[in-house]
Amino acid sequence: MAEPAIPANGLPRELAALDLGSNSFHLIVAQESGGHLQTLDKIREMVRLAEGLDGRQRLTSTASQRALECLERFGQRLRHLRRENVRVVGTNALRKARDSEAFIAIAERALGHRVEIISGREEARLIYLGVSHALEDNHDRRLVIDIGGGSTELILGRHFQPEVMESLYIGCVAQSQQCFADGALTRRAFRKAINHCLRELEAVRSQYTQSDWDVAIGASGTVLAVANVLAGLHVGQANGIRPKGVADLIDRLIEAKRLDQIDLPGLSPERRAVFPGGVAVLAAVIESLNIKSLEVSQGALREGLLHDLIGRVHHQDIRDATVRNLMDRYHVDAAHAKRVRDTALALLAQVAVSWRLQAAEHRLLLAWAADLHEIGMDIAHNQYHKHGGYLLAHMDMPGFSRLDQSQLAALVRLHRRKFAVDDEALRAAGDILRLTALLRLAVVLHRSRSNDPLPHVAIEADGGRMEVTLFKEWLAKHPLTKLDLKEEARYLQNSSITLKVKTR
Repeated sequence: MAEPAIPANGLPRELAALDLGSNSFHLIVAQESGGHLQTLDKIREMVRLAEGLDGRQRLTSTASQRALECLERFGQRLRHLRRENVRVVGTNALRKARDSEAFIAIAERALGHRVEIISGREEARLIYLGVSHALEDNHDRRLVIDIGGGSTELILGRHFQPEVMESLYIGCVAQSQQCFADGALTRRAFRKAINHCLRELEAVRSQYTQSDWDVAIGASGTVLAVANVLAGLHVGQANGIRPKGVADLIDRLIEAKRLDQIDLPGLSPERRAVFPGGVAVLAAVIESLNIKSLEVSQGALREGLLHDLIGRVHHQDIRDATVRNLMDRYHVDAAHAKRVRDTALALLAQVAVSWRLQAAEHRLLLAWAADLHEIGMDIAHNQYHKHGGYLLAHMDMPGFSRLDQSQLAALVRLHRRKFAVDDEALRAAGDILRLTALLRLAVVLHRSRSNDPLPHVAIEADGGRMEVTLFKEWLAKHPLTKLDLKEEARYLQNSSITLKVKTR
């Protein structure tokens, strides 16, 4: 359903992905032609966002300023690119930050592009995609491990398809703050850090140890840093990182005694402060999952974002597949959903300019909401809109950002009965309220669930006013719809939108 973003001059497309990680921000810009990528730019800055979360899980002014200065620099590279060709995502630190909305608003102005916060499992899916595309597809089943600043992702999959995904709140920044905050590197501190990680891993361990995989692959900062250090020490094996190498590395860190005394080949000064915590996480993962050898991948989240973006611009949006899977899983009446979707989109086309709903995201969101508006019926018919809204707000939805998912859930929850908007952010989002009004109208017009096509429905909108014109003869033959439209006008009085129905 996504609109193609084909450059008017026929030249290859320039795509960009920016990963706002808990420790570092990673930007990659690539040229895409026919589904193939050629990297143009890679920029990485150590921002230490997770380190800037205070006791109330709010970003300190110092951390925010440091991050925004980085984004201003990245914005110079991104601002000229088309909106649909850029994806910017925030991960664990921004998931945890209670004041993330304020930060994101400023960040979007700095970058000139939208910032999405993604769930841990969505992060895992994208990491697996990036790793899979970075390696030869010569293994049947893979275990992918990504140790980031605030979280660690574990993914089992076959070829390019992830099957089991988990995101745990253990990362190099978190463990360094918890166990090495005083700067002392002792065996006791390492054992404490490793034991903490082992406890976190215990809940998911059986999913991975009871499954066979052909190869274990590590990605991102901690794994790459460990591989570089082991190579510099001439103890890294050609076929990957091994448990003995990690154990020897811990011994060397303990010999250093303090963080500021670490002197290891291949370790950058900026990573030194979070390196012991990352090594502890890696040691725990290797021990818990009984990993004998860990290959290293240069591909990670940002590369996964690029490949996911290619899918979107070439009509292979994973979000479409997610919606179709949910329709099947919850036995949605696909024929009726299509009727509602077609009418909702036809209404949108008429008011897109006057209501400023011209972005591709508006069309996609309305279409998905129409497809899923009856998903809650599989639980119970009574209050099914509330059941549907709850499901969509809380389930894992591959491809969807946290904001997209919450907006979709709101559209489904509000598509019938009382227009009860109890979310302050949603009340301020006029575009979502207007999309909801269009979806509600489409649902009302198809109340009979008939296959007979609707006559032309004319609609005009201006500000908070919505005026619908129907044929008088058709409305006379559908008295229940006439009554429903009158009731809908009453429901909408609770919103900022008024509905007037005219006949001709």
